[in-house]
Amino acid sequence: MARRRVAQKRKIIPDPKFNDILVARFINCILNDGKKGLAETIFYKALDSIEEKGKEEPLRVFRKAIENAAPLLEVRSRRVGGATYQVPVEVKESRRQALSIRWMIQNAKSRAGRSMAEKLTSEIMDAFGNSGGAVYRWSGGRKKYEYIGIPSRISIQPMGFSADAITLSL
Repeated sequence: MARRRVAQKRKIIPDPKFNDILVARFINCILNDGKKGLAETIFYKALDSIEEKGKEEPLRVFRKAIENAAPLLEVRSRRVGGATYQVPVEVKESRRQALSIRWMIQNAKSRAGRSMAEKLTSEIMDAFGNSGGAVYRWSGGRKKYEYIGIPSRISIQPMGFSADAITLSL
């Protein structure tokens, strides 16, 4: 690890239409070659079509989709003695949002045909309904830690990933 100062978090300016930071983060992740206007157009078209299709408010659908696609646990390598074990740990809120945003955009881009706004609309609607590629990706991670087979000599307390969380009983 670097021994210099800790990197400072940049302040994200909320988007102009909804005045929401999560929407601004999502638009910044769609952003390609610095074309922010195009990214905003794609996202706002997707929300408009969600409003036409659904009965609920599009921003509420978007937030619920992000929440459904966000992972609760992830597997990290932990070295105990000479062996390396896969240890499930809780994911911080900022990383959960970043992963779900990234997965939703990647899965929307990988969908066949149509415009990006339509692909993004269908991905958000699928994630809102607990289906789709981003939610499937998270459920695959959840299954991963279940069948890793953590050795019986390691006990994991639910306090997260730290030296205190893993105890070794020989």
